[in-house]
Amino acid sequence: MNSMMTLLPLILLFVVMYFLLIRPQKKRERETAAMRNSVRVGDEIITIGGIKGKIVKTKEESLVLQVGADKVKFEIMRWAVSKVENPSSEPMFEGEVSAESEDEEESSVKKSRPKRMRKAAPVEDEPAEEVAEKAEEAPTEDVPESETDEAKEDK
Repeated sequence: MNSMMTLLPLILLFVVMYFLLIRPQKKRERETAAMRNSVRVGDEIITIGGIKGKIVKTKEESLVLQVGADKVKFEIMRWAVSKVENPSSEPMFEGEVSAESEDEEESSVKKSRPKRMRKAAPVEDEPAEEVAEKAEEAPTEDVPESETDEAKEDK
C-alpha cells in the first residue's frame, strides 16, 4: 500500500505527459504525413528550406519543383515539404471552371495586391468616355514657345 502511494505521482505524471505531449505530437505527424502524400501536380508548396515552387512531377519518394520566372526545375524529397500553399483544383472537363475556383482566384488576386492597389478601381472598368473627360479636365503645363523652340534647335 505504501509503495503504491509513492508510485502514484510518477504514474500520474506519465499519464499527463502522454495526453499533453506525446498524443498531440503523433496526431501532428499523421496529419503532416497525409499532407505530404496528398500533394499532386499543380500544387504550390513551400519546402522546409523556405523555397516556394509549383509541383510539375511526382515520384514515389520525391517531387520535381518548378521555381521562379526562369522556370528552373529541381527535385526534392517528399519529407522536405513544409506546407501546401495553393492546392490545385483541376476541373472535371477541359475548359470547365467552377464558380468556387473563380472566387478563389479573385480573392487571391485581391490578397496579393498591396493595400493602395486594392482601393483603386481598375482602369479597365472605367468607360472610355470618362477617361477622355478626365484627360480633358487635367491641367496642362504652360510652356513658353521660346523654350520649346530652343529645345528643338538643340536636337
